[in-house]
Amino acid sequence: QVVGAAHRARIGRDRCAAVPACGDRRKVFARDADFAQPRRQPEPGDEARERARRAIQLGACDYYQKPVVVEDLKVIIARALFIRRLQIENRELMERLTDAHRFGEIIGRCPQMQQVFHMIERVATTSAPVFICGETGTGKELVARAIHQRSLRRNKPFVPINCGALPESLLESELFGHEKGAFTGAHQQRKGKFEAANGGTLFLDEIGEISPNLQVKLLRFLQDHTFERVGSTTPITVDVRVVAATNVKPEQAIAEGKLREDLYYRLCLVKIEMPPLRERGDDIELLANAFFLRARKEYGREDVRGFHPAALRAMRTYAWPGNVRELENAVRSAVIMANHTLIMAEDVRIQPTEAEPSSQEPSLPTLREAREQLETSLIRRALRQFGGNVSRAASALGVTRPALYDLMSKYGIDKEKRSHESNGQ
Repeated sequence: QVVGAAHRARIGRDRCAAVPACGDRRKVFARDADFAQPRRQPEPGDEARERARRAIQLGACDYYQKPVVVEDLKVIIARALFIRRLQIENRELMERLTDAHRFGEIIGRCPQMQQVFHMIERVATTSAPVFICGETGTGKELVARAIHQRSLRRNKPFVPINCGALPESLLESELFGHEKGAFTGAHQQRKGKFEAANGGTLFLDEIGEISPNLQVKLLRFLQDHTFERVGSTTPITVDVRVVAATNVKPEQAIAEGKLREDLYYRLCLVKIEMPPLRERGDDIELLANAFFLRARKEYGREDVRGFHPAALRAMRTYAWPGNVRELENAVRSAVIMANHTLIMAEDVRIQPTEAEPSSQEPSLPTLREAREQLETSLIRRALRQFGGNVSRAASALGVTRPALYDLMSKYGIDKEKRSHESNGQ
């Protein structure tokens, strides 16, 4: 096939190195400049084709030009129904895969999370205090809830409190309660979190933020489960299981004087360490898909089908300093802001970070990811080359125009955007 013969004849010079013989299947590729075409005038049917293109971008499976041939229309409808069934099956498989690796509200299949699940199962049936360590956003409260839900206290209250969110004076009253007139503004008696959690579980998040004086009072409670309300000398006894958590290393907090060593050992009968998201490997994609399914249903974005391979690759290589919480927020935002049927890397809105030195070799993309990346790159290049003309791009790529529209829809490629980029170059 001789590419650009009419254009070369018009400008009066030959830019091809060789012209293949008739019937030769070899293709002659010229420089990108050889394919630059002047802006053409609108032709009859352009408006209809534009409407068809927009319909496909909005989720239509295909389009058909009149006059109608019933047999052709039957093929198109059968193909649309087949694609729809595949989409439903894919969604159900994603949901089943997520459920298969769900432990209560926690999702994970990496070895570190399997060890966490095992420890939860072992400790849940006891009344032993549990100490949970992990960076911010790793899911420490979810672990505390899972312990409570699998314990004999499951029908009693689970009471969480963030110790770092309240000043010392308010935190003592919040934990132990106060009597009427105990301090300015105490107009009535008030029960604290320990009494509210009687028979159940009290979760103390950011335990290292509690003042040393309050840590002494907490240590006494752990010894005999007895305390007094602020402004009272009457002892109160409750049956409460205490689960504590911190986002710093306990040894570091002890060395800095932020956490009493005797309180730590009293709380740390069982210690559970939550791994950061960057160390959980394939769990990133598993969690992203779970958050995507939930957000798509919540925000009514059924037109968004999933993630582009480039978006998944960007999420796997990102360090996620905010861990699972940051990933969930990124996915929810991407579902809302997505302009295509697939969530692109730019929709996730994460900034690449420099990876920490590691002895491990960088992970290779799968063959499927490499093929999709190459197809995306070639389609974008062809559309730029031909000024957004899908017919000519499809011919150059050796596929039919409907097939190229399908690929553009699959990879979330906007022809109009590609055309504008080409004109701006």
